[in-house]
Amino acid sequence: MNKTLRHYEESVLIPASPHDLFNYVDDHKNFSSHMSKASPMLGGGKMEVSVDEGDGRKVGSHIRLKGTAFGIKLSLDEVVTRYEPPLLKTWETVGIPKLLVIGQYRMGVEIKPQNTNSLLRVFIDYDLPTTNTWLGQLFSGFYAKWCVRQMLKGASVHFTK
Repeated sequence: MNKTLRHYEESVLIPASPHDLFNYVDDHKNFSSHMSKASPMLGGGKMEVSVDEGDGRKVGSHIRLKGTAFGIKLSLDEVVTRYEPPLLKTWETVGIPKLLVIGQYRMGVEIKPQNTNSLLRVFIDYDLPTTNTWLGQLFSGFYAKWCVRQMLKGASVHFTK
């Protein structure tokens, strides 16, 4: 990651214990579900999530996404960098991700107990893409906000059904 690092984060109170909430966010097929459905944000495209034998649930485990956005093939490889259940998990891209509006990034979740609830914080630190930098300058902040909010919304909806 380089010196043009950008940051976005939000938090939401979830009616769940840290343990139950961590179990939900620890499953990237749940937590990244906004990427696996055709979406206007992806120009009608979607991404498939796959994990290695570590299931994305230990330091060094890989999480891969591939698919399309606006008819363009995208792919990325993430590796889990911190894993402290039920309170913290971070992961970041390895190599050069094939994305449109953001480049390399680091994401994470932090869970803080709040009586019988949990405060869930989701953050992303990201670079602009190395190609089509102008797309990143125009849309990266909007995309980062959408992605973080979709993750928070997914967890909120899951625990308020």
